[in-house]
This record gives sequence, structure tokens and C-alpha cells, in this order.
Amino acid sequence: MTSQSLSGPGSSRAAPEAAASVQVLIPLPLSGPYDYAAPGPIPRGSFLAVPLGPREVLGVAWGEGSGAISSVRLKEVGGLLDEPALPEEVCEFVDWVSRWTLAAPGNVLALALRSAPIGEEARTVTRLVATGAAPGRMTPKRALVLDVARERGPLEPGALAREAGVGSGVVRGLMAEGALEAVELPAEAPFALPDPDRVAPVLSPAQAEAADELRRAVAAREFAPFLLDGVTGSGKTEVYFEAVAAALRAGRQALVLLPEIALTVQFLERFAARFGCAPAAWHSDMTSQARRHVWRSVRSGEARVVVGARSALFLPFTELGLVVVDEEHDQAFKQEEGVVYHARDMAVVRARLANAPIVLASATPSLESLFNAQSGRYRRLVLPERHADAAMPALAAIDLKKDPPERGRFLSHVLLAAVEERLRRKEQTLLFLNRRGYAPLTICRACGHRMTAPHTSSWLVEHRHTGRLVCHVSGFSMPRPKTCPACGAPDSLVPCGPGVERIAEEVAERFPQARRLVMSSDLVANAREAAAIIAAMAAGEVDILIGTQMVAKGHHFPALTLVGVVDADLGLSGGDLRAAERTFQLLNQVAGRAGRAERPGEVLLQTYAPENPVIAALVSADRARFLRAEMAEREAAGMPPYGRLAALILSSARLDALEETGRLLARAAPAHEEIRVLGPAPAPFALLRGRHRHRFLVQAGRNAPLQAYIRDWLAAVKVPSSVRLAVDIDPASFL
Repeated sequence: MTSQSLSGPGSSRAAPEAAASVQVLIPLPLSGPYDYAAPGPIPRGSFLAVPLGPREVLGVAWGEGSGAISSVRLKEVGGLLDEPALPEEVCEFVDWVSRWTLAAPGNVLALALRSAPIGEEARTVTRLVATGAAPGRMTPKRALVLDVARERGPLEPGALAREAGVGSGVVRGLMAEGALEAVELPAEAPFALPDPDRVAPVLSPAQAEAADELRRAVAAREFAPFLLDGVTGSGKTEVYFEAVAAALRAGRQALVLLPEIALTVQFLERFAARFGCAPAAWHSDMTSQARRHVWRSVRSGEARVVVGARSALFLPFTELGLVVVDEEHDQAFKQEEGVVYHARDMAVVRARLANAPIVLASATPSLESLFNAQSGRYRRLVLPERHADAAMPALAAIDLKKDPPERGRFLSHVLLAAVEERLRRKEQTLLFLNRRGYAPLTICRACGHRMTAPHTSSWLVEHRHTGRLVCHVSGFSMPRPKTCPACGAPDSLVPCGPGVERIAEEVAERFPQARRLVMSSDLVANAREAAAIIAAMAAGEVDILIGTQMVAKGHHFPALTLVGVVDADLGLSGGDLRAAERTFQLLNQVAGRAGRAERPGEVLLQTYAPENPVIAALVSADRARFLRAEMAEREAAGMPPYGRLAALILSSARLDALEETGRLLARAAPAHEEIRVLGPAPAPFALLRGRHRHRFLVQAGRNAPLQAYIRDWLAAVKVPSSVRLAVDIDPASFL
């Protein structure tokens, strides 16, 4: 936002009433709000133009001045913008997120204002309406234009001419004679009001009981956290839709968070079928203009229901009456860059500040949410059976030690036979491998050189459809070379291991007659392309879908009866605290795509370790046993949810500066009986984008003052400008 727009017609300078000062938070990485001289009290959340150095910037009134500096010496507020104030709940939320994550409050405020059209007039367009006046001369073309204008409602001049199939001159003539009138209307159509009573869903007894609890919570207008724990296909969405309907009847807004854009498509269709219109959507695939429209409509209350990604938490709801986090266990809810936060946990805070119930829904809840339910912090609602009497799929492990694929192949004959049977029965198959590209590693068979990204320790992944090698960590890519860059041997680079593209190649060779599609984030550019694949599957136009985790959750394909997991062991190694939990969740979710309608489903897990507790729990359908064992291990080690963790990541282009800073921090770590500091040690990705990376891991008791400890610790050490320091409270990933 430019200085001119802040000081222009939208702002005003009131005459001073009394000497006063105001704290102003600026959406920049500053340590906190600054004091400014003000003409009088300014309500918290008001938008202001304030001087910062040589320029004027946007700020938000954050409270009365601190009094640290005499008001005589303070710079004056430049102007009060003619905008509704940021809701108090949003201001409190910004403060809370900043305290919890140890992020600069200005950076958190920037999340709330990223698409805010502050100081902007809502865009309007000229549209034509029929006035009812008869033109001096009526012709068939003129009559057609007027009929279209009356039936289709305000249209832009060009659109009206196209709809009527006439030239623009006919339209201009009717305008000149007063039969058509130009009016200025908002460029974006207003959001339709969802009808909570449009459809009366048929709920099972378990669904009805859960829905009743949620309705009562919405009516009470009090904070109440729920864990909606239902097997895949149990109808969790229908249950929380009843809570959404209750919020709408009460005149309040609702927010539904989804972990991925790919899930939005079918959700929007289901929402429209239930409520008669689409909700307001919020995600990164939208244009900036569309996001500004949603932001403005949420603030005005026009947008009653928003479905969006994690950043939708920061939208300026004024009447928030319900928050839903679907697939609450999903790692995609963790924001890993900038302000590092977990949207699931922050959603609970957002609901508490709004005095609204929150529903955390999942077929495989996170251990943290299960722990909170067991300890009474959350109310647990259980849906133990699939909706409409659909049976859970039968699961079996394929022991690759006994039934290995052919040499150079990755699908065992057991899985291939099952696919062939589905093709014969005209049913669908999903082959799942959570690995993008063609092969995860390219190696020289002459010298053994492994292709890695420059200045990064991660392998380059071959993508055969583009002919490039790509680093999925840094984003670096290069054409696949003809010769080995280490030894110069020609045509010596060979792919190692499978990605989804390589599985698709094997399927094409084995089943050339089958209709195939591949769904992965590298091949699906946006939500529209994801919608096309999902629609094709739902319509039965695909025989075999090969995909990554994009296909693992949330989708309903009635004709899908076989799920084959190519590498069930993937993700179980590497020393990640959450490896077993995450693998169990992912495989359970992808298994749940099979047999969701009247035809029974089957899931085959290819594995070299059928005895692994995760694989054994899946095959035996004994989730409780797996959870008990995993919880016991976490409790014995004092790990989440029984303890807490934080990560401090240091990075620098200079290894000597990085190591010296690590030593300084290690020496300065305060002693605390409930907190211990591990490290520094090289991070798993020790070199990334030319920067060396070391990491501290801070382990604390569940009730230990973790944030205060880290804040005091870091205040005692001056980190040089050549070293970056990032803090991750409650890390989800350990890379």
C-alpha cells in the first residue's frame, strides 16, 4: 500500500482534543508496536497511516501508548483510515500466536492483512438494465436485447450483445434512446446465503447423536472442543454440516479448514448439495482480487461460511460461531516457513477467543488430539461404522521377500493379478506411492556418483515427463545430463527406485488397454486440474489411478474397490519421532478409499516388513493396539503428547560462523529441571540452498514454561547477522 493511498481521500486528520499517544503495530518484522502521538484516544484495531523513517506506512492501533517516551517527542499519527476496525478477536489472536510461536507480532499481523483491501474502494463495473421505456423504433434484434436484459439481469454491454447475438451498435442505440440504463455495480457477485434447511439429511443413529451434541454446543455460544473420530466413510462431513447449519440458523459465521486444495473440489460440491450454494473459498490458487473480495465479505458478514487453507484462520470474522478442522491429523496444517505455526492448534485458540465450538475431524486422529480427549480436554464423538451399511475393506500384506516383483519392476504378481481382476469386473484401482517423479535417485553406474542439487545435500529426483532432475527441497531443477558430471561417462546415469511416474510406466506396459491417470502435485498444476481428475474417477472414466498423498484422503469414488500400496514401508525409517504415527495415518486414509459404496473393497500393502507394528495393526484392523503401544513409547521417552518439543534451526553460508554461534548458544542455555537442550547437531538436510544448517532440540515437560525459557535464552545471546535463527514450537517435521 502506497503512502499516497494512505493519506488520500480515505483518511482524515482530526483536530487534537488532548495530548495522547497510541501503540501502533506495523505489519513488518519489528520487535513490537511503536508509540505515536495521537489527537485523542484511538480504538484498538483502527487502521492508521503512520510515519516510519522517510515513508508513510499502514499500521493498526494496538492500545494506549506505553508512556516510555514523552508524547512531545513522538511522531504524530499520519491519519485515521475510513475503514472498519480489525475485530478485537483478530487482534487478540495475533497477540496469542506471536506469544506462542515467538514470532515478531508484526509478522503475525501481516498474515491477517496479506490480502486486506485496506484503503481500496471496492471495484465496480458498468452493467446495463432495462428501464421499461420503449425505444422509438422496435426491431427483432432490439426486442431480443431487451428480453435478454430483463431475463438475465444486469450485464456488461459486451456480454449483453453476445448473449443476444447482436452487434454492439444495437445495444448503444437502445442506451441512447433510454431503453437501457447503465448502472455501477460491484465487480464481484455477492456470496449467496447458504440455506441450512434446504436438505434434511438421513443420519444413522451414531451420526444423529453426534450431530445433536454439536448443535447444542453451537446454540450455547460457548467454547467447546470436540474430536469427531470416525472410520473412513462414516459420514463425518454430514455430521459437522449439521453444526454448520446450526451456526447459520443462529446468524453466525462458520470456518472449515481443509489441509489441501485438492480436497476443496468435492467438498464444495457436497456443500452446495446440502446448502444450495457454494461457500466462500480461501486458498493459494485464488487470484489476489478474489482473495480481497473474500476478505472484505468476511469482515462485512456477507460471507457466512468459509472453507479454506490454514491462513483462513486470520480472516476478520466478526460473528464466528463454529470452527471445523477436517483431517485434523494432516501434516499440511503445519506452516513451516515465516511464522511457524500449526493451524490445528491455532484453530482451537481462534475458537476459544470467539466463544465458539470447534470440531476436529479425522479417521486417524493425531496422538495429541486423542490425548486431549482421553484427559477430558476435548469431547470425543465416535462414528464406528461406515455410512449406509458399507463394509470396511479387507486388508492384506504382500510380503515382498516371498512374492517379489520381476527384476526391474515394482509391482508384485499378487498385486498385478488383483488389478487384472478389477479390470475384468470393470471396477477401479488406486495404486498409491507417496513419492513424486519417476525415480528418487539418479546414480552413475560407472563411478557411483549420486546426482544432488548444488549447495544442497538432497538428491535430485528424475521427472521423466519433463526430462529434468528436480530437488524437491530447494526447488532447483536441471535437464537430465547425457554424461556423468563426475566421471564424464556417456549414458551412464540410471534411475534408482520408483516414483509415481515409473509406476505409471509399468502399468502402461502391463495393462495397455486400461484408462490411466496420474495424480501428483508435480503433474496437477491447480485446483481445476485436480477437479478434472476427481470428476473423471467419480464418473468411471478411469480404470487405474496412480497417485501420491493427494489421492489418499477425502475423496469418494464409488467404483473404486482395490487399493494397492506400492511401498508400505516408505516413511517408517529415518528416526522421525512421528514416523510410525504418520505412516499409520496415511495408509489408513488411502485404504479408506476402497469399497465406499455397495461393492466390497480390498487393500493390498506391499512390504518387506509385514511384522512391523504399523503394518500389523493395519492388517488386523487393531488401531487401539497400535495406539496403546505408540503412546506407551512416547510416555516413556517424555515425548509429545506427554512432553513438549521446540526446535531452533541455525543456518549460514559460513560454516565457521554457524559453529561458533551454536557454541555460544549451547553455553548460554539456562539450567532448568524440566527442560533439557540437545545439540547443536547438523540437521538432516545439513546443506540447503547454499546454507549450512544446525539444529537444537529443546525437550520439556508438558507444563514447563517452554516459550519463556527460549525467550530468556535467546535474549542472552547476540546472533550475528550472517546467521539466521528460526524457532519452531511443537515441530511436526525434523528435517
